[in-house]
Amino acid sequence: MISTILGAFRVGEIRNKILFTALALAIYRLGTHIPAPGINAQAVNAIQKNFGGSSILGLLNLFSGGGLGRIAIFALGIMPYITASIILQLLTVVVPSLEKLSKEGEVGQARITQYTRYLTVGLAFAQSIGYVFLFRSFEQQSGQTLITNFNLAKVFLIVISLTAGTVLLMWIGELITQRGIGNGISLLIFASIVSRVPSGVQSWWNNPDAVFKVTMPFIVLGVVAAIVFVQEGQRRIPIQYAKRVIGRRMTQGGQTYLPLRVNMAGVIPVIFAASIMAIPPTIGSLVGQTNPNSFGSQLANFFSPQSWHYVLGECVFIILFTYFYTAVTFNPVDQAENLKKYGGFIPGVRPGRPTAEFLDRILARLTFPGALFLAAIAALPTILISQTNAGFFFGGTSILIVIGVALDTMKQLEAQLMMRNYAGFLK
Repeated sequence: MISTILGAFRVGEIRNKILFTALALAIYRLGTHIPAPGINAQAVNAIQKNFGGSSILGLLNLFSGGGLGRIAIFALGIMPYITASIILQLLTVVVPSLEKLSKEGEVGQARITQYTRYLTVGLAFAQSIGYVFLFRSFEQQSGQTLITNFNLAKVFLIVISLTAGTVLLMWIGELITQRGIGNGISLLIFASIVSRVPSGVQSWWNNPDAVFKVTMPFIVLGVVAAIVFVQEGQRRIPIQYAKRVIGRRMTQGGQTYLPLRVNMAGVIPVIFAASIMAIPPTIGSLVGQTNPNSFGSQLANFFSPQSWHYVLGECVFIILFTYFYTAVTFNPVDQAENLKKYGGFIPGVRPGRPTAEFLDRILARLTFPGALFLAAIAALPTILISQTNAGFFFGGTSILIVIGVALDTMKQLEAQLMMRNYAGFLK
């Protein structure tokens, strides 16, 4: 890995992409420390306890890189965009017009991306309104004025600022994807989680539970090794190409393979599941903040991240989204048609529909253990941490996202290097 990074800095174009990505992430981290206008910065420290530990606000604060706890302009993070992407992908399956757009190549995908942006703005605006009144309710606990001169104009100013921060993050993420290295949206979440590692390490070191202090490093190393092992695992389907006559030339047949990964969905199902499971407790916190015995407060406690209800729901959503995202990204029917069109076939399997059924059967057998693995990795460390007095939420979900994004980014970096090396060889 070190040699790959050093080799990337020797190539001017790749070095510029890495520097651009680092600059974009630095801007993001800076924005998580700039308070939103109208917020009393001195009173923010008094409400920090509401955004720590294993509460749902602590989890959302983790995904925002600490911006939510500081009530910064990037307090919402990139989660509204992820939620909007989930909704659009689900609608693509059930709405015929969106399904037709998804099959129109780059033009249709650009239109769906535009719809996702519009929905992101709407979700960010709605969430901003809810958070403003949540911040307002914290004033009773802290005894300090958090939002000075609370009126309609001040609420509108804060809501517009938080919404604009999400739109800016969405733009930064897309710029990283286009001009940098890796997936921009995933890297923003990666940077948010990594920024909380020092406080997590400090919480682990200061934990009074001696058993937890000894076992935690081994748990983390075991989870990391398991993630890398499964993420790199694949089933290689042999593909044979027959000789073909194109014009006056005869192309030579050959043999290759079709790699099917055990976890083809990557970390996307984990991010999706975390986004969906954050909705009920967030609404409960917003509705029942003033009354601890209200239905909203009970709902927030019922789906708190350390409860078994949350863990079970997250596991179910991870399994469902793994199958869903795998079906979206890999279509056995289209793959079989492409193989048949270019003269390829799987030895022992007839081209066309039998090939599609064969690929679908293999993919289902691979996806099931991959989905169970993602659910187990996301749940087990969280359960172990919840049994101790660990003052941070840095469980399996966070580790899955960090390792998955790091592996994907390194693969893209290696692909860029390989392409440059081949180009230099041909020249």
